[in-house]
Amino acid sequence: MAELKGTSLTNADWQARKNAAMARGEGNVASVFVERAQGSEIWDVESKRYIDFGTGIAVCNTGHRHPKVMQAVAEQLERFSHTCVMVTPYDSAVMLAEKLNELAPGPSPKKTMFVTTGAEAVENAVKIARSHTGRRGVIAFDGGYHGRTLMTLGLTGKISPYKNRFGPFPGDLWRAPFPVPYHGVSVADALRALDMLFKTDVAPEDCAAIIIEPVQGEGGFYPAPDAFMTALREICDKHGIVFIADEIQSGFARTGKFFACEHAGIEPDLMTAAKGLAGGFPLAAVVGKAEIMDAVGPGGLGGTYAGSPVGCAAALAVIDVIEEEKLVQRAAAIGARFRTRLEALQKTYPHLIGDIRADRGAMIAIELVHDGDAEKPNAALAKAILTECYANGLVVLTCGMDGNVFRFLPALTITDDLLDEGLDVFERVFKGAAE
Repeated sequence: MAELKGTSLTNADWQARKNAAMARGEGNVASVFVERAQGSEIWDVESKRYIDFGTGIAVCNTGHRHPKVMQAVAEQLERFSHTCVMVTPYDSAVMLAEKLNELAPGPSPKKTMFVTTGAEAVENAVKIARSHTGRRGVIAFDGGYHGRTLMTLGLTGKISPYKNRFGPFPGDLWRAPFPVPYHGVSVADALRALDMLFKTDVAPEDCAAIIIEPVQGEGGFYPAPDAFMTALREICDKHGIVFIADEIQSGFARTGKFFACEHAGIEPDLMTAAKGLAGGFPLAAVVGKAEIMDAVGPGGLGGTYAGSPVGCAAALAVIDVIEEEKLVQRAAAIGARFRTRLEALQKTYPHLIGDIRADRGAMIAIELVHDGDAEKPNAALAKAILTECYANGLVVLTCGMDGNVFRFLPALTITDDLLDEGLDVFERVFKGAAE
């Protein structure tokens, strides 16, 4: 960071150095090299300001460098940075586990284990489910995204750019259709397909777990219908299958509930958490029913950096901020404000904006199409708008199986003025690209 200060290197200079020094596979959406960030704003090395509607992919739910989070991290660094929670543990990990157990939905007693990344959390959730059930099979869903390790890529339901040429993947992983009414897949369709999967590929008595994102992330920001979540809960109960809710992107107040599965009123057996958990510091967790979590013996779970004391301190502060600043309610208000603006834009461009998804708090999306047809994705328009948004000082992200979905993930602490300013930029860019 010291090299940045006092130099005249541009974003293009740094992009050239990155291309020469870092693996091509670890690409970047935009050539914007960050100098500093605060709240919902970012400044690059050329001193250009951006409004952040991406928050590092739903990581900084409390905004960049929230004072309470930064204070907690600074205080922890004065004490120690690492000892390994599996060797000589510390109070912050215990207190955070207690807090997560308390926040997890449902009446069952809960326990927590920590790791560093979301992919690790998913892998450990599968390990726990297999240990608890003594079974092998795991079912995931088309369009789901669960990580980049070989196990989680096997669960992920999107080839490009994540899975291509990386196989073979672990066995005993199966996939079923995810209900997306906008694309003609109803809850009944998805349940029939799951029933057929049980008849053709994996018997329910050999299925350890079903894992689902309550709101798909990379797949297109499609919320799982409440009726589908309820039906999955019933199927898992009937067959003794562990229900895993992947809350890595949808958790920590993002959807207008602390965890997105609360919208359906269900209690998962296990939940994976990461991203918004620690306000920008690497930390992930599996939280679940105590009897299931304890299926694994001592030493079977963990990792060198699992439950970083810095990350745990940050996460405790993040949870305090969410509660004190009423960010669950704020997420719902942000979603409503986006919906009003995006619906007005859709009225002008009904042939281009096929669907608006803004009923899950501040996890918002619009799907771009040709001729108002859901089956004619307009990825070219999405790419053009994305490029121009960055040129006009707005950080946004796309997603979806065809790359035609804009996803909006503003910080839950964003002010109405900044939110409106960012939406003004998006509308202006959209209109310029559409006409």
